[in-house]
Amino acid sequence: MLGFTHRIKLIAAALIAAASLLGASTESRAQSVGSVRLHIVKAGFIIGVGGGSGVLLYNGHRYRLSIGGIGIGSLGIAAVDLVGTATNLRSPSDIVGTYGAAGVGATFVAGGQAATLQNEKGVILRVQGPQVGFQVSIGLGGMTIALR
Repeated sequence: MLGFTHRIKLIAAALIAAASLLGASTESRAQSVGSVRLHIVKAGFIIGVGGGSGVLLYNGHRYRLSIGGIGIGSLGIAAVDLVGTATNLRSPSDIVGTYGAAGVGATFVAGGQAATLQNEKGVILRVQGPQVGFQVSIGLGGMTIALR
């Protein structure tokens, strides 16, 4: 049978261990979010071709990005500057991949664009920004991102 003092020491040690685990998980969750800036230009009639560049800011470092993708049903020419967040990052290379609509997908709001996209690694991009030019659909689904 354990004495009262020994039980208190065990409980205190367990609380300290739990607090450190909570602190570590909070820290890793905070580091799993980066901010993104993307510049995308699309042009086309029936089949749209698009590309662009961007930057990922993650853990105090800047990573240059290149953006590509093809959209079907495109009409016109448009450019969009998007800003937002990239979540579920374990490393900067996790942002690399092909993105499709996650949840409700892309929407147009007062001449702007807001989208939630996800790649095969589970990284979720939530971006928004004004669209300049005329295009029936800027269609970010199928967009690919690579590190430069």
